[in-house]
Amino acid sequence: MPKPCSLELRERVVDAVESGASRREAADWFDVSPSSAIKWMQRRQATGSIAAKPSGGSVSPLEAHAAFLFALIARQPDLTLDEIVAAMHKRRIAGSRSAVWRFFQRHKISFKKTISDDVSPVGVETFGPYPAHGRERPSAFWWRVTP
Repeated sequence: MPKPCSLELRERVVDAVESGASRREAADWFDVSPSSAIKWMQRRQATGSIAAKPSGGSVSPLEAHAAFLFALIARQPDLTLDEIVAAMHKRRIAGSRSAVWRFFQRHKISFKKTISDDVSPVGVETFGPYPAHGRERPSAFWWRVTP
């Protein structure tokens, strides 16, 4: 997506229109499209500003359910992504496996697995007592917060 025109250029076009030029003439003088000049003038009349609207910066819909997702992996640290998605769908929370993975990646939480049975999970203190699911020995899989 192209970058917005500078505020200085926008001001010059708007000033030319306010001094008596038509919007199309001002656009031609400053080598911008007529639709840009028209939109800038409409925006000036509607909001009093001609600055570009903010772009980018979308927010994941899963952020609204962050407390649920964190509590879910705190209760059962050995859940897989598919199990987390299934639990979300039971509560009618839309999302996919990749969306959940990106959510946890943004929050620096990763899924760790080991081969050893005597390993003590790292970061368990973040999620409370372990094992919370009643197993006799620690699971080889768990979610953890990475620094």
